[in-house]
Amino acid sequence: MANCTCSHWWHAPFYFSMSIVLCCIAITTMKNSAPKNPLQPGHTIKHDLALNASRALRIHGFNAIATLLQISPELFLSGPESTIFAIQDSAMSNVSVPPWVMKQLLQYHTSPSKLPMQELMKKPHGSCLTTLVYDKNLMITTKNDTKMGSIEINSVLISHPDIFLEGPVSVHGVLRPFSDIDQDWNFIQSPVCNSNQTLVSNPIERRNMVEWARIVQLLSSNGFVSFAIGLHSVLNGILQDYPDLGSVTIFAPPNSGFISSPWPLLYKIVRSHILPNMFTYLDLTSLPKNNSLRNLVPGEHLQISKNKLSRVLAVSGVEITLPDILSSKKFVIHGISRAFEVHSDGFIS
Repeated sequence: MANCTCSHWWHAPFYFSMSIVLCCIAITTMKNSAPKNPLQPGHTIKHDLALNASRALRIHGFNAIATLLQISPELFLSGPESTIFAIQDSAMSNVSVPPWVMKQLLQYHTSPSKLPMQELMKKPHGSCLTTLVYDKNLMITTKNDTKMGSIEINSVLISHPDIFLEGPVSVHGVLRPFSDIDQDWNFIQSPVCNSNQTLVSNPIERRNMVEWARIVQLLSSNGFVSFAIGLHSVLNGILQDYPDLGSVTIFAPPNSGFISSPWPLLYKIVRSHILPNMFTYLDLTSLPKNNSLRNLVPGEHLQISKNKLSRVLAVSGVEITLPDILSSKKFVIHGISRAFEVHSDGFIS
């Protein structure tokens, strides 16, 4: 790999190897796409937009994408309009791929349209978005209620909406990459859309994406017997009401007497401990302060907070005592200090 130096790279708190990869991507991009006349008005405007967007990203802690956008804006701003979905630094540091694949992955996180959060909220569930990678689309997989203003793309939460909105450019922050790369590093996995830009899916196949039987077994064998019994008791209801779950986060409480509750209440209690997406402990800590996440109870949300002194993460006031205790590609389980209390008014504490 050729040697390279980037004077602005020290701003990003990254591993040295990642800095080398991104630096080389930037240099390659600049060589391949540098304009013949850098003083052209369009180039100046694009440079100013990239600089302003980079500053906004740094304020919110997205140092890696901020640096790359600053030194190589052509990687993202190749058309008249752009929406950039910036990946968290912590997630970027775990991506280990060759430079050319990293470049493609970053372009997969850029749409050639301006899509502020207000516009994304108007799009229905299953809508597909084009990207700078040919024939690779993004998909709106989950949209919370308008008041919460939360959207998931490819089952990844937009954690920092509207970080930057200026001219033809929108920038949002996301928890982690929108796609896994196959073992041979030769393609990005993306949703398949029809000509109407709607998701093509098979609901029957999606029913089996969450390993519910394995989850129940792991909960039981790791000391969460009450919750395992409760989950097993209401599992048919979850499968019927939520057939399209692709991944889940479970907050497992210690053994308690809630399993003796009547079925309707037990069903609600169990669902209140499950999020319809996968959030590792690192994902949760990367969320903005006092962020809310919807669970499987319609209209209800869990509040994420962090104790400034102990730095312990809490969910609706309940501490996460055993983060990431069990996990796979489709689920993660966190142990919590006690069960959430579900009140008759619908609030969770």
